[in-house]
Amino acid sequence: MNTEKVTARRLTAEEISGLGLQDGIFVPAGMGGLPLDCYAPAFLTEPGKNFEGGAFAARTVFGEEIHVLPDNAEEGGIWIADKAGEEIEVLRSAGVLLNLALFVPDGNTESLESLYAAARDAFGAGIVQRWSEETVAVPDVKVDLYEEPARGRKNTNTQNRDRRALDIYPTRVRFLEPSDGWRFVVEPHKAIVDDTPTI
Repeated sequence: MNTEKVTARRLTAEEISGLGLQDGIFVPAGMGGLPLDCYAPAFLTEPGKNFEGGAFAARTVFGEEIHVLPDNAEEGGIWIADKAGEEIEVLRSAGVLLNLALFVPDGNTESLESLYAAARDAFGAGIVQRWSEETVAVPDVKVDLYEEPARGRKNTNTQNRDRRALDIYPTRVRFLEPSDGWRFVVEPHKAIVDDTPTI
């Protein structure tokens, strides 16, 4: 676990009520409900002036939402960077978690192991981990993906279609989300023929 020492001071409820959404704070760190003996960078989920008693809600840079009673001596409280304060241990946010969907033509166990070995060589054997793996045989075909209004009228022309992505693989479609009020339309791929005369 990578941490760094930060000089900070603990805030009172009155001081926190003066903070906005852009003010960086430190709150007790935890991952998946498991408390850690350090702090995490965070921001309030709503301005402190909206506080009406109870716990302040903050979201850490790691996506965890936490509720803190600032004046409770048994809790870690909310801290802010201050050169006149004391040193606390803060989690570093240097790592990035990648969720990858890989298409491997003629994929087999050997080619997947080669990909894994190459990633370990590039980033380090202790860094790259496979948490879950789903191997699905997919046809090596491409499709065209369009967006169109979700409540479009039937038998209308296609002028309001917006091409979202060109000739993508069908398996990628399930990892994409349409815009609000729009839906995806998947059609067999048609190569674009450019009839522009050339000299």
